[in-house]
This record gives sequence, C-alpha cells and structure tokens, in this order.
Amino acid sequence: MLQIVGGAIVAVISAMALGVVLLLVISDSAEGGEGGGELTAGSLKVGKDGVPAEYAGLIQKAADDCKAGLPAGVLAAQLKQESGFRADPGKSSAGALGIAQFMPATWKTAGVDGNNDGRKDPLDPEDAIPAQGKMMCKLLASAKKHPDYSGSPIELALAGYNAGWHRVEQYRGVPPESFAKGETYNYVKIIMSNVASLTGPDGNLTTGWTKPVNGPLGTPYHQRGGAWSSGVHTGIDFTVPTGTTVKAAGAGTVKTAGKGGAYGNQVVIKHSDGTYSQYAHLSKISVSTGQRLKAGQKIGLSGATGNVSGPHLHFEIRTGPEYGSDIDPVAFLRKHGVKL
Repeated sequence: MLQIVGGAIVAVISAMALGVVLLLVISDSAEGGEGGGELTAGSLKVGKDGVPAEYAGLIQKAADDCKAGLPAGVLAAQLKQESGFRADPGKSSAGALGIAQFMPATWKTAGVDGNNDGRKDPLDPEDAIPAQGKMMCKLLASAKKHPDYSGSPIELALAGYNAGWHRVEQYRGVPPESFAKGETYNYVKIIMSNVASLTGPDGNLTTGWTKPVNGPLGTPYHQRGGAWSSGVHTGIDFTVPTGTTVKAAGAGTVKTAGKGGAYGNQVVIKHSDGTYSQYAHLSKISVSTGQRLKAGQKIGLSGATGNVSGPHLHFEIRTGPEYGSDIDPVAFLRKHGVKL
C-alpha cells in the first residue's frame, strides 16, 4: 500500500504479522535529484547493511515488550555479533546454539515458545529472539539497580548476557580486558559500536554528548544540606541567568516535559544506553513528550521555577526516569568526552 506523507512516497508493509509496520520512505525533493530509500521498522534500519526484514518485527517487538527501556538496535547488534543473523550458524565451540547463541543449560530456563507452536526451539528465531529480549530486559532491570557499577546499564546487561550476571557483580561493572582474554570486554565494545549502523533515522540513538548549557558549575553532586528532601543534591547545577539556552546533553526521546513539583518546569530525556537526563527549573520548555532529539538540540530556557534560591539549571543523569535513580553526572559526561 502506498501513501503520500509530507511530499514523500511511503510504502507500508506489515512485518511478521506482529503489528509492526515497516516504512519505505522514498524522498521526493523539489530539486529533482534521485530519491534514496531506507527501510525502517520502528527504530531499526532494515535491508542491506541493516537488519534482515524477516527478523525486524521480532526484534522490535522484543524491545517494545521490555518495560526497562531496551533499544531494538542493541538486540539487533547482539544478533549480528552472535550469529550474523543466521538462524542456525552451527554449534559454537562452547556449545551455543541458534541466532541468539543460547547455551543449552541457559535455554532450559530462559527459552520461550514465542510462536505458540508447542515447542521451545533455540534454532527457531521466533522463539530465540523473544527469549533474548526477555533475558536482556531482566539483566537491564538488574543493571539499573547498580548505578555505582562501572558502565552504563546497557553495557552491564550486555556483559551479563555474555559472561553471566555474577561476573558483573564480581567486577562491579563490565569485566576488564584481563578477564577471559578480553572476550566480554570486547563483546560489549563491539556491540555498542554497531548499534548506530542498525538503527534507523527515527531510532533513539545516542550519537554524542555535550554540555547541556554554556555556564560554570555551581552546587556539586551529592552535596549535603537541608534544602533537599533526600539530604543530598541529586544532580549538578549550572549557574546561568534566566533565558539561557538549554540543550539536550545526548540524543534521545523526551519522556517528560512539563511541571515537576519542586523541580519546576522540567524535561526528562531517555537515551539509548538506558540512561535518562533531567533538566529542571526551566523558564520555558521548547519540546514535547515523545519528541526525538539530537544531541545539542534546544529543549528550552533556563530559569528559576520550582524550589530554588535563584536562577540556574539543575541537571541529573539517572538510571530510570524517576527521582532517586541518580548517578554522578560529572563522571558520566566526562566518560563520554564532555569537558566541564
């Protein structure tokens, strides 16, 4: 079925009978150049150099079913690394099977009958991909409970998938290169680097990080005091006057945009690595819930709304969207190459 949307021809194709829609968008520019096409399923790039069309719906649904915030591009990058998207790449040297390379012992507890055919088969992508998604979702939920561990929640989940969550607990983060000859360390590194090539133009992909506002640092992270309900400052402050442009520190999707109690006018953005960033006390909000943003894109103006003693930007990095899941934002931004 063809539709005209905003001057572009859009082919709508159902995928895997799972309610996921694939959109083939062919540009129709006024300049008359040749139109290019890219197939996407939700946040996935599908086709040549991307995700095979026959698996796109399964991967997207597995990600959407996870309430912990699991990006489809991460699952796709795992499958590419594990099996090259082959349903049966043969038994690995360690004995792993199928497109998601489940060990037989793991499959006994993690396997699912995704297509309701009465069998749980690791060689059937319709079983293996939903099982992979559920396992990663569980690991991601565990990872978000440990903001003190080294690595983002997605990186910790990937390490747990590869080496077992007990290894993540043992090293309090992604195991170092010295563990298992670097297998887990490199597994995480390779998958995170491949997410971009498998994520479509509408994907929730972090492609870089930047300072949220141009201004000096004020109140530091976890400073103690009676001004905060928890007894400590859960973010960092940038001392800037009302009306200063505030930018998305990283690419992502707006989770919240509006009044936030003591935070005044706030924006919370969900990023593809499983983290969230919060921007509080804004005088003006320029984005809306569900909007996809690029790193550095304007989201509003700084101000003095909510519980404040003067104008500034309060900024947090969190492992979840809500208050109380904060991690050190300075350490996080510096790890991602931002100079403060």
